[in-house]
Amino acid sequence: MRVVGEGVDGSEILPLKEAIDKAKELGLDLVEISPNAEPPVCKIIDYKKFLYQKKRKEKEIKANASKVVVKEIRFGPNTDDHDFNFKLKHAEKFLRDGAKVKAYVFFRGRSIVYKEQGEILLLRFAQALEELGKVEQMPKLEGKRMNMFIAPKTSGKKK
Repeated sequence: MRVVGEGVDGSEILPLKEAIDKAKELGLDLVEISPNAEPPVCKIIDYKKFLYQKKRKEKEIKANASKVVVKEIRFGPNTDDHDFNFKLKHAEKFLRDGAKVKAYVFFRGRSIVYKEQGEILLLRFAQALEELGKVEQMPKLEGKRMNMFIAPKTSGKKK
């Protein structure tokens, strides 16, 4: 097998027993890197250090990944204009801050009869937020809720 790594001059081709002895002599581990190569390639490294660095890199990548924030705004099927405008201002702020907005109409009891009103309300909400966000999911009735998702058009500020 071909042996590479710390304390090895060039890429030597050694039998398995000699490669293991060389790794023990250096106080390191013999790790098979490419078993399908001809001859197979092994590397002499400190395996625990390798695992630690790999775990650290994965943690760093995870920390740098952007987290998606979803803010919810709840309406009733008969929401008045004043309440609508109040919630619209909140949604505008959320979209400017880079968060997604989940707007939903919650139907209580027999108010499910007004599901058309709920859909009209959500579409009006989406139309009002046209400049700041784009509709990710059109209004969809799920049980007693009619949901709609709006994502920010530009990548906003991160918090």
